[in-house]
Amino acid sequence: MCKDCGCSITDTHHHTHEHRHELHTNPQLNDATTIEVITKILDKNDHEAAHNREHFDRHGVLAINLMSSPGSGKTTLLEHLAGKLNFAVIEGDLETNKDAERLRDKGVQAYQITTGSACHLDAFMVHEALHHIDLDGLDVCFIENVGNLVCPASYDVGAHLNVVLVSVPEGDDKIEKYPVMFRQADLVLITKTDLLPYFDFDVQKAKATAKRLKPGVDVLEISSKDAASIEKFLQWIRYKKEFC
Repeated sequence: MCKDCGCSITDTHHHTHEHRHELHTNPQLNDATTIEVITKILDKNDHEAAHNREHFDRHGVLAINLMSSPGSGKTTLLEHLAGKLNFAVIEGDLETNKDAERLRDKGVQAYQITTGSACHLDAFMVHEALHHIDLDGLDVCFIENVGNLVCPASYDVGAHLNVVLVSVPEGDDKIEKYPVMFRQADLVLITKTDLLPYFDFDVQKAKATAKRLKPGVDVLEISSKDAASIEKFLQWIRYKKEFC
């Protein structure tokens, strides 16, 4: 259930996925009973997320939640980390095992969660995935969330850090349009920077917006075609691994 859009809230008769917002509100989300149900769900999720974090801590593993819209380059970025970092990946998608297969082909331990219609991962899904991941000897476990710039921001999955990607083709306005997501970020990655000559993307504006929404947030420019930018991301991870 999403507290942001109410897309999984049903009435006693039937439910469609149409969003009929009057004056930008959802009447169901203003109902006291609905609010109570959502609060209970989030409280249970937060409890399970804390349990997941304890599990990562016991194994000395840094957990990083990767969030973005579809196609921003999350899986491609992870492919380029293969062989440079000892990590595993918990993959989240509505359907198919394609992303996990791509990573396993690179020699990375990966477990796929297919959510069906759920537009985000939650702590319970991640907990189940942890039964299929061997954390011993790992430095990092990435949780690649479902491609979505809204709902994943509201669900703690038990990670230590949140990394949010925004790609050059998406436009520099996405940070301002989806503030809930970017307020959760410990790092914003501006990806596909090799495409800057072909798109109207103002990097400085994007950085300023991110820092206005989350003062002190780290921002890196990155391209899968630029090994030096990948190394900067690796340095950020190693720093956080040492001090988190």
